[in-house]
Amino acid sequence: MTPYTHGGDVLTARARFGGDVLDCSANLNPLGMPPAVQAAAAAAAADSARYPDPLCRALRAAIAAHDGVAPEQVLCGGGAAELIFRLAYALRPRRALITAPAFSEYEEALTAAGCAVTRHPLRRENRFDVDGGLLDVIAPGVELVFLCTPNNPTGRLVDGALLRAAAEQCRAVGAVLAVDECFLPLSDGAGPGLAPCLAEYPNLLLLRAFTKSYAMAGLRLGYALSANGGLLERMAAAGPPWSVSTPAQAAGLAALEQCPDWPGKARALLASERPALSDGLCALGLEVVPGQANYLLFRSAGAADLKERMLTRGVLIRSCANYHGLGNDWYRVCVGQAEQNRRLLAALKEVL
Repeated sequence: MTPYTHGGDVLTARARFGGDVLDCSANLNPLGMPPAVQAAAAAAAADSARYPDPLCRALRAAIAAHDGVAPEQVLCGGGAAELIFRLAYALRPRRALITAPAFSEYEEALTAAGCAVTRHPLRRENRFDVDGGLLDVIAPGVELVFLCTPNNPTGRLVDGALLRAAAEQCRAVGAVLAVDECFLPLSDGAGPGLAPCLAEYPNLLLLRAFTKSYAMAGLRLGYALSANGGLLERMAAAGPPWSVSTPAQAAGLAALEQCPDWPGKARALLASERPALSDGLCALGLEVVPGQANYLLFRSAGAADLKERMLTRGVLIRSCANYHGLGNDWYRVCVGQAEQNRRLLAALKEVL
C-alpha cells in the first residue's frame, strides 16, 4: 500500500506510540467543530437511510448567499481533494503548472489524469512567496495552473493583484486558473477572496472547504466556485454521484446558518497564539517561515527523524519531506490553543 503522507493519521500514531497522541499535524480550526455543527450532523445521521441530495440544493443556496455568488456557480464535493481530482479528470490537460512546494494532491491528481506537470520553484530566501516570476512561466501550452493562498505548507498569502494578473495571463494563453482558498478564512487575508472576480474571469475556479474552517475533516465537505457552468458540469460528471453525505450537507448548512462567525473567532485566537508559537520555535533554534495562516513551516537542520522523535513524546507533527522544494528536515505544525502549543514546544525542547 502506498504510504500515507498527509497529516492527521492519528490511528497510526497511536499504534506506534502506544496511547493517545496530541495531533499537531492537521491544520484545523483550533476551536474545534462548533457544537451546532456536531448536533446537525448527528441529527442528520438518523435520516441517512435515504440517499443524500445529489445536487446539494439547500447547501449550495446557503454557500451562494454566504460567498456572494449564484447557486449555479457552486459545486459541492467530498472535500476539496475530491474536487481537485474531478477538475483534473474533467479537463485532462496535457500540461499543467504548479508551484513547489505546494499541496501534493495537485500533482497527484494531474499525474493520475495523464498530465505533464511543470513545477515553478519558490525560493527559500524569498520566504517561499509566489512572485511576479510566475507570470513568465504561464506560457502557451499550459492548460491548467494551480495556486494556493495561503500556500500549503508555507502559510504565505499570494498577493491579490498577482492573483488577478495570473488570471489575466491564464486567459491570454487559454488556461484555467484554479486557486485553492481552503485556508483563507483562517488567515490574515480572510475576506471574499477572488469570488467577486468570477464573472470577470470565466477561466477561474476557486476551491474552498469546511474541513479547515469548521474542523470537520471527518465529514468531508468542500466546494468549487466558478462562473463557467460548463466546467462545473464536466467536473460533476467526472466522479460518482452522492459524494456529499446527508450528515455532511446538514453540517455545512448549520455552519453557515448558525455559526458563520466561527472562523473569525479562530482568527482572533490565532492573532495571539501564532506569534507566540513562532517565537517559541525560533527560541529553540529552528528556522521558521513567517506564516500568515493557522500553521507554521519550520526547518530543524539535519533532523530528518524529528517526527519520529516527537512521537516518542506523544506528539504528532507533519513531515514535509514529500513536498517538492523542501528537504527531509522541514516540518509543519498547526497553531492550536495555548495549552496545545505549550505541550508542542515542551516536547520539541526535550527531543532537540
